[in-house]
Amino acid sequence: MKRILHSLILSFAFINAFAQVPAGYYNTATGTGATLKSQLSAIITNGQTDNGYGGLWTAYQTTDRDYFYENDGSILDIYSEKPGSADPYNFTVATDQCGSSGYTNEGDCYNREHIVPQSLFNEASPMKNDIHFIRATDGKVNGIRSNYPFGVVGNASYTSLNGSKLGTSVTAGYAGTVFEPIDAFKGDVARMIFYFVTRYESQLSGFSSGNMLGGSAFPGLQTWELNQLLAWHAADPVSPEEIARNNASSNFQHNRNPFIDNPNYVAAIWGTPTVDNQAPTAATNLAAANPTANSVALTWTAATDNIAVALYDVYANGVLKTSVTGTSVTVSGLAPATLYSFYVIAKDGSGNASPQSNTATETTLTVPPGSGSCGTEDFSTVPAVGNPIYNTYAWTNNGITWTATDSRTDETLNGKAITVRNGNLTSTAVSGGIQSITVTTQLKFSGTSNNLNVEINGVNVGSIPYSSTVTTTTISNINVTGNFTIKLINPVSSNRVAIDDISWACNSTLSTNDLVKEKTFSIYPNPVKNNELFAKGENLNKILKAEIYDLSGKLIRSIANPFSKSNKINLHGIAKGVYILKTDNVSSKFIID
Repeated sequence: MKRILHSLILSFAFINAFAQVPAGYYNTATGTGATLKSQLSAIITNGQTDNGYGGLWTAYQTTDRDYFYENDGSILDIYSEKPGSADPYNFTVATDQCGSSGYTNEGDCYNREHIVPQSLFNEASPMKNDIHFIRATDGKVNGIRSNYPFGVVGNASYTSLNGSKLGTSVTAGYAGTVFEPIDAFKGDVARMIFYFVTRYESQLSGFSSGNMLGGSAFPGLQTWELNQLLAWHAADPVSPEEIARNNASSNFQHNRNPFIDNPNYVAAIWGTPTVDNQAPTAATNLAAANPTANSVALTWTAATDNIAVALYDVYANGVLKTSVTGTSVTVSGLAPATLYSFYVIAKDGSGNASPQSNTATETTLTVPPGSGSCGTEDFSTVPAVGNPIYNTYAWTNNGITWTATDSRTDETLNGKAITVRNGNLTSTAVSGGIQSITVTTQLKFSGTSNNLNVEINGVNVGSIPYSSTVTTTTISNINVTGNFTIKLINPVSSNRVAIDDISWACNSTLSTNDLVKEKTFSIYPNPVKNNELFAKGENLNKILKAEIYDLSGKLIRSIANPFSKSNKINLHGIAKGVYILKTDNVSSKFIID
């Protein structure tokens, strides 16, 4: 409690150290609706000082400092700040600015984040330099956010260390890619955008919309974005941090954000949002069918909602696997010979979640890894970008998160693809080992034919050629077991290479062809219930070795002369599951129950 009180005292001292609202500043703001918006525009335009793009670094020394959470004077970054716990990292003013060398990871440096992207106004001044809507934020997350509008994310393709998300919109009226800050800063974002469309209302008709701005002075925003921001403004009221930043910005730039000074201006101009607190009903009749070694098909009857169901979150054994807008999906990335329990949860555009659907169960097939494709990436969930912007993009598909650096998402091969320039495509860890990998490529635009380097767990295993002709290539005999990562690297910075339809075969010491039986050899009981597996057949005592493998191909136990004294094998210490017994010339599957 003493620390909190001390922080509050310092916070209010910090607030009062800067300019307050000048007497009579809003005297001419007497109207409502479009009239009030224009009156405020005139007020906050008058006297504004343009301190240049470089001046933002100076401004951040007073405008974007943390005297409210950790109270340590570090940069207050809305993309890394965790109000209820320790921040994942902190930036020191001035010394941690992003420079020409750029950034690779979160926490490398902080940058100048235009909450309204500067590409929408062609990087023109004074918009480019206006402190009221340009925050000091993590360079990596700033790049991930790119020029996407703000909204509620359904299926996230990227989540920052404080929980800010990029992904598919579930905000009513917009189905594209959006960026969602954490709850503590949603109102801050809304009021910064309200400031922008008010201060620059006379120029909006000449700006690009970016799927967020309107083409006229009033209302200044597209309907879907306006409704979302109104809801965020209402749910996240003005904070002491915003008041302090507004005062410091006024001291630096000599104008103010009226929606922080008087939050009631928002309703007076745009009205109040319609709040949707009603959750959808539960989906019904969930059914599982058509299992393979790593996938199960699901169907269900749609939920209902007072406005509309936006998406369904699909869970397998309590883990979120994917989110879809329809009423069917094939859940991939599952383990072989495993019982799964599935359920779905419906969500509406306001994020209200339904109760769970009924549970459906299905067991994946016991085909051992090593035969056929056991993993794919078709780039169907790659973020959609209207403009050919080279950036870092991240998305999740089939339980695997992929990151592509210096890439673009607007080119296609067999549907969506990722086009890498001077960068690479990397997966998170994948289980089951890898025996071979297949990739489809095409050289886009100008350039010369070359090869992508392929690394598995950081080791080069071969190359994938690319040319102006669509080419599909397989690298075989990779022979990596256990967890692995995939990395495709474009070594020629002048070439832009589209990548699509990656697939791989899992690796196992055993393959389907190894599962052979002789008429004279059999094992029992199956399933095994008392940790003893018996064999019968001719010449058992002549078998030199027995080996037990799990379905990933991992050797669990090796036994020399297993039947020299009896016809049984002791399985004590081996967990329940499906295994393969391999003797000198015979292999058989069995289950430990």
